[in-house]
Amino acid sequence: MSGYSNVGQSSVYEDGDQKNLKNSEVPGRPRYEEGVEHSHLPNDSKDERSIANRLDNEERKLHRKEQDDPETAASKKDPTLPAKLHGNEPSKGAKIDAELRAEDEEYLKQKNKK
Repeated sequence: MSGYSNVGQSSVYEDGDQKNLKNSEVPGRPRYEEGVEHSHLPNDSKDERSIANRLDNEERKLHRKEQDDPETAASKKDPTLPAKLHGNEPSKGAKIDAELRAEDEEYLKQKNKK
């Protein structure tokens, strides 16, 4: 029916590139890329991991030491330090945190003297 049309070129109506591929010809991902990282949640009750695997996971969590980046370590020592390291003025909250920490340290020193 489409061969009788007077509109456009005849090559537009041919199905040369419109053929379906066989299932064996369909490109797919290699098997090693199928697993997605972090796809198993440790506390998922429907996950079919064995009890031994769950216990091993919990032991790994207990013995793991997470390394802080230098900025996080600096902010734990002094809340105003990360801003100062970047050449900025510390935020109002960071200043208040520093004051509260200084007051707490002073209070503990006085308490220990008694």
